[in-house]
This record gives sequence, structure tokens and C-alpha cells, in this order.
Amino acid sequence: MENSYFRDFNMAAVWAGLTTFVWYGFGALPLHLEVAGQLGLNSTESSSWIFIIWFSSAITSIVLSLYYRLPIPITWTIPGLIYLGTLSGQFTFQELVGANLLAGAAIVLLGLFGIGERIMAWLPLPIVMGMFGGSILVYVTRMIAASVQDVLIAGVTLLSYLVGRFIASPRVPPMGLAVIIGGFSVFIFGDTSPEVISWSLPELSVPGMSFSFPAFVAVSLPMIILAMGLGNVQGLGFLLSQEYRVPITPITVVAGLNSMVNTIFGGHPATVARTGAAILAGPEAGPKEGRYWANVIAATLTIFIALGAGTLTSLLTALPRTFVVTLAGLAILSSLQGALETAFGGKLRFGALAALAVAATPFAVFGITSAFWAILAGIAASLMAERQELFEYWRGDKAA
Repeated sequence: MENSYFRDFNMAAVWAGLTTFVWYGFGALPLHLEVAGQLGLNSTESSSWIFIIWFSSAITSIVLSLYYRLPIPITWTIPGLIYLGTLSGQFTFQELVGANLLAGAAIVLLGLFGIGERIMAWLPLPIVMGMFGGSILVYVTRMIAASVQDVLIAGVTLLSYLVGRFIASPRVPPMGLAVIIGGFSVFIFGDTSPEVISWSLPELSVPGMSFSFPAFVAVSLPMIILAMGLGNVQGLGFLLSQEYRVPITPITVVAGLNSMVNTIFGGHPATVARTGAAILAGPEAGPKEGRYWANVIAATLTIFIALGAGTLTSLLTALPRTFVVTLAGLAILSSLQGALETAFGGKLRFGALAALAVAATPFAVFGITSAFWAILAGIAASLMAERQELFEYWRGDKAA
């Protein structure tokens, strides 16, 4: 058994794991710090929140990936975090924590009753992949913008990746070439002057909880939708599109339990990472049977974020933003291609197109981002323009 794990190990997975880790740190950690400030949390509450969601998600990701040998990236819902920030001043922190606990418990129950799996069966995969493609398209457009803006670093990084694709050798992974040569460009041309770095262990606190019906309606229900109906749908949908046999119900239940653990220390619900799945489970992460190593590596490294978020933030600020944006865009290219092929390679193409267009448009209604509305728009478009295909899809899933 141990030898088979080592046989699955490959360098493409290493590069995908490193890229995902850098993206987690640059894309998610600053956002988390910003929302904690919006909610007026003190240093202990912020430290506890950051520690628990990064640490618990990392452990869950490692266990699930090694047990199922699938790249199952468990993180925490970024749309949910953004939504919590919009509630600043409307609810106390204790009410938010209580509402998040109820959301986690609801996710567990929905998972135990198999509703998570039914949601995945009911949602047409072409529409889900159209939504997924529209959601991650922004990373590619940002990469292009960064390459034009910063030719010496982002442009060289992009060119290095293209050279790797041209060479087409398994010994020279395109992402590895981009990281190494782009890193040299950062060293030569970048202005890397990090602030004074200090390290301290995270502070843990168990906040009080309070429960109210308004908080349940305004916080719990949206968080269930964002974590289970949006995050899981995107992340697990991409794994399904890569022809993995995904144990949807166990993953949903574990994510719900993870969410409940998070709330004990002031955190918010866990979910399957959309961007993480796109990088870790895509073709750039190496052979299909070994891509779970990419998630193990990324999750292991994120434990350092949990143990020293402030220190890592100082270190990451030394890297040019354009470099990180370019790496994320490159890592997602193959996943975007696969999503578009799934969305437009068969039936329900109009619904997939509507989902892509809505998801690619940044907006929020009732604090819920466009990716969720993209699924509704895609189904509505299919009902109007391709009803027969949609009904056949649903009948086929039920028969299966």
C-alpha cells in the first residue's frame, strides 16, 4: 500500500500543489484579514478564526485525498466570507457564529439524507461546467492583463509556460518551467522588500453563541447555499468532469462536520474549493491517478498559514502580484479548456452559454454572487430553448 502511494507521486503534482498553495495565500488570506477587520474582530478572534479554518481544512483535505486517492480540496467558502463581510453592523459576532453552526449542522443532515448527491444528479453537468468556466475565466483574463502590464516578470512567466508546452516532455512540466524561470525574473527584476517579519503562535478562543430567527434566515440559509449548493457543486462538478468516481455523500457530510468544528473557534463553513479543484484536479497536475498528491502537498503547506498567518502574509507580500496572478491563470488554463469542452461538446449548449455569461459577470443579489444565479439562468435558458434535451437529461439521471 505504501509503495503504491510512492508510485503515484510525480513532479507535475508537486508544481500544482505549490501553485495552489501560493494562490491560497495570496488570494484568500488577505481577503480573510479584510473581512475580519470589517466585522470589527479583535486580534484574538481574528487569529482563532484564521487558524481553525486553515488547519481543519488542511487536515480534512489530506485525510480525504489519501483515503479516496482523489484530489479533494476542502477549504472554506470565499463567497460566504465575502457575504459575512456585507453583514457588518447587522448582527453581532456571536449571532454570526451561532448561525454558522446551524449552517454546518444543516449541511451534515442534508449530506446524510443524500441530498448533496441528488443535487449533483439533478444539476445538468454542461450547465454546471458552463458556470464553472465563467467563474474561473476571470483568472485567465487577469493573467493576460498582468502579462501586458508586467512583461519582464508576468510576460516571461507566461512565455516559459508556452515553451514547456512546445517541448511537450513529461520531464519538463510547463508549470514547473513557469515557476522556476518566472521566479528568476522576480529575483532579477522584482522589487522584493518584505516588511519586518515576526512570528507567534495563533491565539485560540471559543466565542459565545447566540441564536435568532433573523440570523438563521439572513446568515444560515445563504451560507448553506454558498457552501453546499455553490462551492460543492463547482468543485465536485469539476472532479466529475475529469471522470473521477466521487463519493459525494461522504464528502458532503465531512464538509459539514468540518464546518461545525470551525464554528467552535469562530470560523465559518467549509466547502470543496472551486479554484483548488481547477488547479489540483486538472491535466496540469499530472497523471490522473496521482493528482491527489497535489492536494496533499497544497494542504500540508497551508498548515503553515494556520500556524503563522501574519508571518506568511509578510513573506508573500515580497512576491509581485502579477507573478502570482499569472501562475494561477496558467494553472487553470487546462481546466478551463476541459470545462468548455464539457459545456459545449454535447447537448444543453444554450443553457451552458447562459450559465457561462452570467457567471463571468461580477455581481451579487442579496449578497449571493453571480455563480449561483448562473445555474438558475442556465436551467431557465434550457427550459426555454432546449426543453426536450433538459427533460431527457433528468430522465436519464433518474433511470441511472
